[in-house]
Amino acid sequence: MDLGITGKRALVLASSRGLGLGIAVALAREGANVLLCGRSGEQLEANCKAINSEGKGRADWIWADLGDERFVEMATTAVKEKFGGLDILVNNTGGPTPGTTEEMTSEKLETYFFSMVARVITLTNALLPGMKAQGWGRILTVASSGVIEPIANLALSNTLRPALAGWSKTLASEVAGFGITTNLLLPGSILTARLDDLDGAAAKRTGKSLEEIRADKEARIPVGRYGKVEEFAATAAFLCSQPASYITGSLIRCDGGAARSV
Repeated sequence: MDLGITGKRALVLASSRGLGLGIAVALAREGANVLLCGRSGEQLEANCKAINSEGKGRADWIWADLGDERFVEMATTAVKEKFGGLDILVNNTGGPTPGTTEEMTSEKLETYFFSMVARVITLTNALLPGMKAQGWGRILTVASSGVIEPIANLALSNTLRPALAGWSKTLASEVAGFGITTNLLLPGSILTARLDDLDGAAAKRTGKSLEEIRADKEARIPVGRYGKVEEFAATAAFLCSQPASYITGSLIRCDGGAARSV
């Protein structure tokens, strides 16, 4: 299938590794030009070199920390200087520390609210006028399966990620008439460094081995295994495509059937 995004300009947040990097690679392989951002300049530079060696969509990068109050200004300036505008925005953020509801201090809530919610919304608002003017845009926000089925010991994530679901759905209705789609993509257990950290924390908390934790989790996933970054990224790339122009205001799960809700 031709995704119709050759030459489209995409900004992928938190793309030095994991899901963000996977999405950037998938978009570039479809011919999009991608701007990676994150906190590791060395890793971002290596990622761009690997993407550019494939000879399809081109990649560039900027250092930008979602926790920095200057993040939106830095990102929008880079988009203007490097691309002259934007067609695709992938809102991807790192997850908060594990913990229970009793461990959610006001300081933690405020810190993660700004990096996971407020900066995503503010950046999107800053980039929307350009998408409206050109009559085409894709806004894809990566959240968590905890939005529909809260995950044990991830109280901060379970509290903050659903805010993005309400925002994304509201925004979709407001911008659909401008040719802009807005969707939320929820990963289940996808093999990344983040998942390694969460499984390690679960092993420490329960006294089980890492192998036991993973075996228990995989047994509860209908497909019987963890997902691959490439599988998740392919779903993301389609949602950013021209053929997906009639999909908006949707919440899409990529979780191997793990969530029990319809």
